[in-house]
Amino acid sequence: MFRSSLLALLLCSIATLAQAQPAQPHNWREGENYFLIQPTQPSNAPPGKIEVTEVFSYACPACNAFYSVADRIKSSLPANAVMDFLPAAFNASEDWPMFQRAYFAAQALGIAAKTHDQMFNAVWKSGELAIIDRNTNTLKQPAPSIEDAARFYHRAAGVSEQQFLSVARSFSVDLKMKRADQLIQAYQADSTPTLIINGKYRVTPSSAGGLNQTIELVKFLVARESQAAASR
Repeated sequence: MFRSSLLALLLCSIATLAQAQPAQPHNWREGENYFLIQPTQPSNAPPGKIEVTEVFSYACPACNAFYSVADRIKSSLPANAVMDFLPAAFNASEDWPMFQRAYFAAQALGIAAKTHDQMFNAVWKSGELAIIDRNTNTLKQPAPSIEDAARFYHRAAGVSEQQFLSVARSFSVDLKMKRADQLIQAYQADSTPTLIINGKYRVTPSSAGGLNQTIELVKFLVARESQAAASR
């Protein structure tokens, strides 16, 4: 799997933002703007719902630039669609596995949605969980630990550090991490952020042509899946 460097992701986020033009009517093309996932992967959405999944990492600068767009996508979905998040771990040098573990622990504790945007801010704004040393502009050594994440979730959501760490180190979270790695590979998602529609289509801001275009393309593919479900 492709392991993007921090510099490459920073450049990617800048380029993506530069592409963010007002959305225009578009003839979306399979294999160019969106990609068919073969075989289609099972959805975790409730019965009758279309699933939109963002493959992401809190330590990914492009994901940080994208998270407000992800919020817009979530709020723009029709009633028959839901959005969820799948943390990637394929960039160990930038602490992605720790953030993957932290997300699944927060999810198990029911606080992931409440703290999602705050987590990005802790990494990229306040520096509470920063992966970059602002004095040297290099990766922090040591990188943020799961104990550091526990302190963040205690402050942000009131969960005790001991409880958070117990869940984070549990066998069930280990299984979720393993399953996430397998699913991301099955999606053929080699960069972040990547959006998966109903386990069937893969989209990136780059393939869509910009941020606003990403929103419109996701809505287009959700509508296509809705029509397919209605015709069954």
